[in-house]
Amino acid sequence: MRRLAEFIMRGRVQAIVVMVFAAVVPMMFWLSAAAASLVLLRRGLNNSLSLIIWAVLPALMWAYLDDPRPLLGVLGALGLAQVLRVTSSWSKVLLASILIGVFFAWALGAAFAQPLASLAAELNTAMPKMLSGLYEQLSADDVLLLQSLIVPVLTGLMAAVLQLLCVFSVILARYWQAVLYNPGGFAQEFQRLRLPAVIVFPLVFGMLFAPSLGIQAAVLTPLCSVPLMFTGLAIIHGLVAKYRLGSFWLIGLYVAIVLFTQLIYPLLLVLAIVDSVFDFRGLKNQKNDSDAANGER
Repeated sequence: MRRLAEFIMRGRVQAIVVMVFAAVVPMMFWLSAAAASLVLLRRGLNNSLSLIIWAVLPALMWAYLDDPRPLLGVLGALGLAQVLRVTSSWSKVLLASILIGVFFAWALGAAFAQPLASLAAELNTAMPKMLSGLYEQLSADDVLLLQSLIVPVLTGLMAAVLQLLCVFSVILARYWQAVLYNPGGFAQEFQRLRLPAVIVFPLVFGMLFAPSLGIQAAVLTPLCSVPLMFTGLAIIHGLVAKYRLGSFWLIGLYVAIVLFTQLIYPLLLVLAIVDSVFDFRGLKNQKNDSDAANGER
């Protein structure tokens, strides 16, 4: 990864090659977004605009071919990278990702309205078998509510995956930046990420009760979980560093995420919620994001 970062920052042509190639390859737009974010973080928006536009152009091609996800992913990551450059705060980046995720949900809902409706119809047909005896116990109103929530929830999940990829792209870009210009800076920065209770509990409310605010508000349920997930990862990274447990634990964590996502993801959310109250790493009286990883501040 270091060699790729060095190649990107070696010159204009090298950066364009990586951004264009990654954006053209299906489902590799996150790498193009990371490369463009690295350039933006290092040079600033005004000085990098003529370069990062090359990540947008292939994404526009995909949008023309009825797949707006690469375009949304690149633009979303660049937006988050700009927030990080201006504020040097991962907390603000994660909160901004929710706003971007809401826009993603609107755009994806419009772009994939027909496929989502078809999938929802198939799920409605299969739901009596999937829920077994529980489905028969639901009232007619409950069944209608459940069916009406399928499309917003599916849209929210699609948007949340894209939101997650945007945050990951910026994390990768920031890691590259630290490796090249401030070794160790990113680790310190990420390990101090903490969301206070005043932020965490509204996110929990959005996850649990958003559907009660309206059917379309159901898209907020997965979107609000993404900041908590990344905060949970930061907590584990911080604890491993604090107690010098070794990289074995982190490797095990990411292997477990891949193999047991449905189990590990909720545990990360719970960890972020509990840490907002008990502050496992003792960061309450510290500035979480005070030291930038860009080697310039």
